[in-house]
Amino acid sequence: AFAQCMFTKGATRLLPLLLAACHFSPARATQTCAGIMAFKTRNPDIKVLSVEQAEGAGARVRRSIGRPELRNFDPFLMLDEFSGSGDGFGFPDHPHRGFETVTYMLEGKFQHEDFMGHKGTIGPGDLQWMTAGRGIVHAEMPELLPGERAHGLQLWVNLAAKNKMVAPRYQELPASQVPRATVDGVTAIVIAGEALGIQSPVQTLTPTHYLHFLMEPNSRLEQKIPADMNAFIYVLKGSIEVGETNTHCEAHHTITLTPGGDGVLVRTTDGPSSFVLLAGAPLGEPVVQHGPFVMNTAQEIQQTFMDYSRGTNGFEAARAWSSKIGEPLM
Repeated sequence: AFAQCMFTKGATRLLPLLLAACHFSPARATQTCAGIMAFKTRNPDIKVLSVEQAEGAGARVRRSIGRPELRNFDPFLMLDEFSGSGDGFGFPDHPHRGFETVTYMLEGKFQHEDFMGHKGTIGPGDLQWMTAGRGIVHAEMPELLPGERAHGLQLWVNLAAKNKMVAPRYQELPASQVPRATVDGVTAIVIAGEALGIQSPVQTLTPTHYLHFLMEPNSRLEQKIPADMNAFIYVLKGSIEVGETNTHCEAHHTITLTPGGDGVLVRTTDGPSSFVLLAGAPLGEPVVQHGPFVMNTAQEIQQTFMDYSRGTNGFEAARAWSSKIGEPLM
């Protein structure tokens, strides 16, 4: 591809020498050629700092999507960077309906237990993609040794009206099964979607790309994004420069991206960086949210409260159930 982009057929014998002289790997050469062929980047739109706040029982969170400035960035309802340590920390028994929760651990371990008998533990790099659908009641609690902390991300992805009452399900991947690739100083951990030629096995009801990038200093990334998806970046560590405007974005900041284009251009300068890129197909439907319940109308929210309190329509096991792991905080 690089040779076709830069040379006539008679000069392609010079390609290996040129690549060696420029210290280009074949992958970087392909990316460079793509850039010459006018990769059209999205650019930053809204930039917001996520200020740490209390959440749950003793947890600290930095809320990205879901803040007043970025409420319901269709199809995303919330992205929290959470952390905590010691006793009295966690998320005891609580319900959900109408969306999906995605928990991605960065440090420490978290236990999970629900009213259907599903339970388990996820640790660093592990992923749990939970479709709440018509209803889940569960607890999420840390499993930590003295001096350890739990640190991770939780994403809420909205479901279309046709999928809000589907049966609950789980997709869980240990870190060893989450696809990962490294090219020219850029590592992609593919939670959902595709990057650097690898694809996640996770199946999403709402089309979603969820990518964790680790970039070395002075690296460059051109990541494709479907033109019809809304997209944003949340920076975990370090700093990046985004788009043709080279907009600087530091840790704990969210940048939403303008629509269209081929994808997004991200660069690092003199330091490494860690960030997540999320893109999703907008549903274009009304969003009525009351805490952990997300439906399309106020009537549906009212019906959800009735179902939960009466133990009907998906919440049959709720009234008689309480978790074991949540007992210390109940």
